[in-house]
Amino acid sequence: MIRTRSRPAFGVIAFFAVAFGLGLYFAFAAVQGDYGLFRRAEVELEAARLATELAALEAEIARMENLTRRLSDEHLDLDLLDERARDVLGLLRADEIVIR
Repeated sequence: MIRTRSRPAFGVIAFFAVAFGLGLYFAFAAVQGDYGLFRRAEVELEAARLATELAALEAEIARMENLTRRLSDEHLDLDLLDERARDVLGLLRADEIVIR
């Protein structure tokens, strides 16, 4: 007479439990781990913010280079020089009236 088992062996249950546990672990790591989807979204958002900041800084550098070039020995912009002297040194002409 051949006996048939009515319930699965303990080894098979243990195998599927370990496989299910590993699957859950890797799914969690893929979503919330150091290199997961949430971290990737944070990194992309930070990259966009830094790109915006870089563009603003590059514009500021270009503005400062323009002002520096306009006040250099090769190309002196007298209007800019007059504006800076008035702003920094507080200079006025004798015929000007200051209203604050």
